Amino acid sequence: MWAALAAALVVGAGVGAWFALPVKTVSVSGNVRLSEARVRELAGLEGSPFGWLYYGAWRARGLLDSPWVQSAVVTRTFPDRVAIAVTERVPRARWQRRTGEVVAVARDGTVLPAATGTGGLPLISGWGPDRVPEVLGLLDTLGRYTVRTVTYTPSGVRVKLKTGSVWSGDLNALVKYAGSISMYPDRDIYIYPWGVSVQE
Repeated sequence: MWAALAAALVVGAGVGAWFALPVKTVSVSGNVRLSEARVRELAGLEGSPFGWLYYGAWRARGLLDSPWVQSAVVTRTFPDRVAIAVTERVPRARWQRRTGEVVAVARDGTVLPAATGTGGLPLISGWGPDRVPEVLGLLDTLGRYTVRTVTYTPSGVRVKLKTGSVWSGDLNALVKYAGSISMYPDRDIYIYPWGVSVQE
């Protein structure tokens, strides 16, 4: 009998805490592409009131279901506040899939649906084994140059710049000799593991 009474008290206290301490205030920061309402929805804070004591990471993990959310920090403040700080992914390049569809991708290769204003980003395309992750890393190396397109094949990568272009069959060699681009800004450059060839 005492066990049943204790269990009833525990259940009663839990239900009381659920309703006595609902989440009343939610603040969202860091969102640019996602609306505040969408962030709240992903975090499980839309709809029926949720008990502050019971809101935790297991509930907020829905934030990471969005490809736009790179990371999120959720902070609870007694008695009824939840603050959500998100870090969104940013479009780094456009990728033309083999189907011909062009999508925006973040630095880590995540496809970002419905991205807008990406027309000025480098366009990645190619055939053969997928080299998109390598090319995204290469774009960081060539960040000070105006890269227009990067085309990959099994035999190499061609980078078209604002003026001139660079080809290499070895990305490590391309990174090693990337300084040649500044030396020959208007030329077509071919980079090999043993050196650089410049076309007139």
